[in-house]
Amino acid sequence: MSVRQGMLALLAEQPMHAYQLRQQFEHRTGGTWPLNMGQVSTTLDRLVRDGLVEPLAEHDDEPAAYRATTAGHDELARWWATPVERTSPARDELSIKLALAVTAPGVDVTALVQAQRTETMRALVDLTRLKADIPAAGPAPDDLAWSLVLDNLVFAAEAEVRWLDHVEARVARAVRTAGVAPAPSETRTEAHR
Repeated sequence: MSVRQGMLALLAEQPMHAYQLRQQFEHRTGGTWPLNMGQVSTTLDRLVRDGLVEPLAEHDDEPAAYRATTAGHDELARWWATPVERTSPARDELSIKLALAVTAPGVDVTALVQAQRTETMRALVDLTRLKADIPAAGPAPDDLAWSLVLDNLVFAAEAEVRWLDHVEARVARAVRTAGVAPAPSETRTEAHR
């Protein structure tokens, strides 16, 4: 979720000051995407600069509150109506790590995959425990947002385990098909002789 659009959505509901925005954002996402106050302040400044949010008059010692402008409501309506594009994949550390590991000399890819599967399964168990805390009748309206984020995290962890199984099988098949190939650095050394 875009922090910018998320904060705009919250301000379209009601005016809030920076700390309230941070609390609401983290509450609605179940703390999955924690924000620091610097990020909140910078995003608010940009929203004001772009005319999507405006500060309200300050009262006594109260922190400045902000609200969405008409342009902000229009921008938010466009965001709600526009699907999230999946044109360029997000940088995923695990994908990058495995892509490099299969070409790096001396890396035990099978051990790497097994260690990651263990960690992902541990995370999946933790997520499943969190899901068990949701009442059988379904989450209360305030908890529905967190429940949906939790579902996404569970599905992503399950998909990662399936992908790791696939990676392990592909690596094993490549080793069987090609035999034990020399490490890339050994091949380069022989080519230079």
